[in-house]
Amino acid sequence: MHPPLESMNLEMPAQKTSRIPRFHKLPLEEKLKIVKEFADLSDEDITVLTNTGRLSLEIASRMIENVIGTLEIPLGIAVNFLINARDYIVPMAIEEPSVVAAASHAAKLTREGGGIFTSSTNPVMIGQVQLVNITSPIKAVYQIMSHKNEILEMANEGHHTLRKLGGGAKDLEVRVVRSSIGPMVILHLIVDVRDAMGANAVNSMAERIAPYIEKLTGGKVYLRIISNLADRRLVRAYTRVPKEAVGGEEIVDGIIYAYAFAAADPYRAATHNKGIMNGIIAVALATGNDTRAIEAGAHAYASRNGKYEPLSIWEKDEDGDLIGWLEIPIAVGIVGGATRSNPVARVALKILGVKTSTELAEIMGAVGLAQNLAALRALAAEGIQRGHMK
Repeated sequence: MHPPLESMNLEMPAQKTSRIPRFHKLPLEEKLKIVKEFADLSDEDITVLTNTGRLSLEIASRMIENVIGTLEIPLGIAVNFLINARDYIVPMAIEEPSVVAAASHAAKLTREGGGIFTSSTNPVMIGQVQLVNITSPIKAVYQIMSHKNEILEMANEGHHTLRKLGGGAKDLEVRVVRSSIGPMVILHLIVDVRDAMGANAVNSMAERIAPYIEKLTGGKVYLRIISNLADRRLVRAYTRVPKEAVGGEEIVDGIIYAYAFAAADPYRAATHNKGIMNGIIAVALATGNDTRAIEAGAHAYASRNGKYEPLSIWEKDEDGDLIGWLEIPIAVGIVGGATRSNPVARVALKILGVKTSTELAEIMGAVGLAQNLAALRALAAEGIQRGHMK
């Protein structure tokens, strides 16, 4: 269960520190000054963060249809995060009280054990092509796989930049799905999308190969679309928190009891995972990513073993310290979409200082694990309402 540390993405500690005591007590102007210096923001960036109406109706109208206005949500900063030996301050957009404070506090606790360590798989997404009206499904599978190279080459047409960066359609998988209206042959196009979330590239690839699939098999293609169960695009986060940091071994035991409850009961698991998603979705929203896709993928992944289960695992080591582990699919991008069209999202990415989509996903996984720790510790100690009502 414990990941080998040599497999984690470790870096030398940065000179800047996200450990900022009593950040929440500082005046707004002082908070902005600290964030500006930490992230090397410009005066224009600060103006974007502080001016109301910064998402103009003109920009909004280019993002979605039938625009009549914009809705603002508070944007906060979670401090104290030490992830892979590097300090981060984390922008979080959320309307729920106590979430940002809880993430900051839990991040401080994880620092006592060296912080949070993360790893991730390549940014691989799945495009699905649904083939029906097939007399012999196995024959269709054979026909498709016999032309694998041609199909991949066709999928990659027009995606020269993506291929130059090391991405593109990499593989094919074909399954026979027995549905209520008969067998379907489902082609999975495996695509490395690099620093994009990937929906546009994957969908266009699936649509491009559909006529050729029909020609090969004599069947009819209907759906050609990305899957939001991004189980090839996983983030893993690990932390060890000394028992003294969380309040003693009794609190450690309480956290483990809470986890065991979630592992045994889907009613509890749903709320357990909601706490994780509080952190992940707040970062996703701040950076202009697709929160619905992330939520759908996470909850589908939680059900992969035939019942709904917690996405994290908590246990106690031989010293009585708390061990936390999270594995979750996170499909995010730092190019295209609202990430680039929304000026606040651009500043949020600048605050994080991320260079790749995988780095952003790993930060989100770390925040999710910290958020989960904060909720479980509150449940095992003073109760969840104290922070909310305060």
